[in-house]
Amino acid sequence: MAGVDGMFQGKTAFISGGTSGINLGIAHVFAARGARVLVFGRDAAKARAAANSIKEAGGEAVAGSADVRDPKAIDTVFANAIEEIGAPDIVVAGAAGNFMAPASSLSPNGFKAIVDIDLLGTFNVFRAAYDVVRKPGASLIAITAPQGAHPLAFQAHVCAAKAGVNMLIKCLALEWGQAGIRVNGIAPGPILGTEGVDRMAPTDEDKAYWAKRTPLRRFGSTLDIAEAAAYLVGPSAGYVTGTILDCDGGMQLGDASADLLRAPPRD
Repeated sequence: MAGVDGMFQGKTAFISGGTSGINLGIAHVFAARGARVLVFGRDAAKARAAANSIKEAGGEAVAGSADVRDPKAIDTVFANAIEEIGAPDIVVAGAAGNFMAPASSLSPNGFKAIVDIDLLGTFNVFRAAYDVVRKPGASLIAITAPQGAHPLAFQAHVCAAKAGVNMLIKCLALEWGQAGIRVNGIAPGPILGTEGVDRMAPTDEDKAYWAKRTPLRRFGSTLDIAEAAAYLVGPSAGYVTGTILDCDGGMQLGDASADLLRAPPRD
């Protein structure tokens, strides 16, 4: 875990999807740096376990249970957390869903489920946040994905949802900047210890394939994404808004030159 440096002392962060993976990693780093943290997700038991893991590490955290597709549930979680730890300065919308499916056999309900969780869920979290973070210095982050900008086979539903998230980030940054609210996104590449990698690369052969497609030739860690989030909500990014930060080891650059780079042509 990153060292405690107090950069978020006195700040409060609300994190959806904060019960595991990337978002729990962000919660741990924010708490380690002094923030009071709310982690919430659909599973109340997982949320409590996540908050307890932060407290056991010396941080301050509370748990909440809400489905991001339910605006009223989000409002309730926010209201309860505000009573316990105060209004948020930082909100991370990280809840997401994913599965592999050819578009030709993807059901309308399957497509809708991903759009509802990823796109509608991000809007619901940010819309609920607007009324309680409307102040200069507030920062919102959406966890998007490379699929939002680059098509990928068997991911039509995710590509469509994340493309919507990417445009939502920019629209909200445009509209809410006058209130002092910055809105940015992070597009993680393949991150070890996440459900996304477990689904997309369940075997060692799959993992080797995705690592080969990444110029850095390795998977990322949840700490990599947490450090990116810390930058975006911190003072160093005070003039950054409407930006999507690719934190993917260069994966979006493609691997067409991979063989050539390993064996460059002779003069």
